[in-house]
Amino acid sequence: MSGSSPFQMRLVHLDLKGAPPKVSYLSEIFPLFRDLGANGLLIEYEDMFPYDGPLRLLRARHAYSPSEIKEILHLATLNELEVIPLVQTFGHMEFVLKHKALAHLREVALFPNTLNPHEAESLALVGAMIDQVMDLHPKARWLHVGCDEVYYLGEGEASRRWLQQEQNTKAKLCLSHVKAVASHVLARHPATMPLLWDDMLRGVPEDQLTASGVPQLAQPVLWDYGADLDVHGKALLMEKYQKCGFSRLWAASAFKGATGASQALTPTEHHLRNHVQWLQVAASGPADVLQGIVLTGWQRYDHFSVLCELLPVGIPSLAVCLQSLLHGGFAEDVKARVENFLGISSLNITGFTRSASTCTAPWTSYCRGTVSWPGGAPSRGSWRPPCSASSTPTPWTSGWRRTCIPACGGCDSCCRTSGKRLALRPHRPAPAQTPVRNPDGASPRQRPAASSLRQRPQCRRSSPGRGAGNVEGRARVP
Repeated sequence: MSGSSPFQMRLVHLDLKGAPPKVSYLSEIFPLFRDLGANGLLIEYEDMFPYDGPLRLLRARHAYSPSEIKEILHLATLNELEVIPLVQTFGHMEFVLKHKALAHLREVALFPNTLNPHEAESLALVGAMIDQVMDLHPKARWLHVGCDEVYYLGEGEASRRWLQQEQNTKAKLCLSHVKAVASHVLARHPATMPLLWDDMLRGVPEDQLTASGVPQLAQPVLWDYGADLDVHGKALLMEKYQKCGFSRLWAASAFKGATGASQALTPTEHHLRNHVQWLQVAASGPADVLQGIVLTGWQRYDHFSVLCELLPVGIPSLAVCLQSLLHGGFAEDVKARVENFLGISSLNITGFTRSASTCTAPWTSYCRGTVSWPGGAPSRGSWRPPCSASSTPTPWTSGWRRTCIPACGGCDSCCRTSGKRLALRPHRPAPAQTPVRNPDGASPRQRPAASSLRQRPQCRRSSPGRGAGNVEGRARVP
């Protein structure tokens, strides 16, 4: 089924740190993933994993149970989708370090996103997280250990003292932690190869990266989600990693969640261009260098960020991107195949319009949890997706929404926490003079008086930032 694709593995990324789907929804969507050309899943559990024992505080109150994890893996096996779990072990540790009991392991006390690499307890913590995840994924050939966007690395007091010593650098500090984590994985799970995002490795000098020993212990995933990807630059970066000793490389694109932290609708044309350029990158190097590609689909930019496009909204984009990778481009015959898969008569990827008929049920009803923004009203269009005008059940809409006439009635079947539609009630208004995005995505304007605000449904979820104090969210750079 690989067609003309240069990517042996084509993984769909499930980002469960925002609006995680019900298992019943996954049972409907996995067959479509397979039919579209995917043969694997990268599952980023974050607080949705059923951590136990001393790590139990990490799990969300609506986390999957161990039996549900096994059911997800069984469904993946039935649909010939190989599962690679992802455990953050350095950056993006907000869901761990927000807890008071673990706050002393922050690199910088004010910010819970980066783990302090100098503390022995830090490695013990991530080692315990890895072991619990691997206990439920005993057959995993790869384990993704994250390590991207390690903000504030080197800015903690212990790091500052360490960096004052001769020949110590931030790159060396980063590599030492990555090596320790990868060594733990291989020591405890020798049949599992660690993967890691490559952004923290890009600026490391070639000789330093070679001498670190990391290339023998892990495989980097080169990520770039832009529509104007630097093909030549990526080819040079691949060449550098090969010279450093990495045995295999991976690529990472995006089918959604990479064009704005509060993006409501997926710009398919942007993501198609991104994948076409990744095909050019693959063609510019040796055929056996790239092990595969991860089609990322971010639900949030980080643990404290608002939701961007939900998984159902991004399915048409995923279909376009997977079929383009499978067939080496997006010709008319590929477009026709996508339309057939999705059960639609015409697919327009050059833009999107906001439907005049919008779903009266909050978008959060498709998932396991619900979310609220105590700090103010989100932009219009970001709190609910426009409904499909079609009443014909198709694989990617069944269980989420089927019709807008008279109102959307299918959302409840995917909700993780409740089958009841939330009643309409006033949304808590943002403070006066708070800039909010216009409905059409134009530049911010001043919030109108509270009396003029439209009444909207307020959805509730246990806030991921509860007890975290004053934190600074960082957006993933497209």
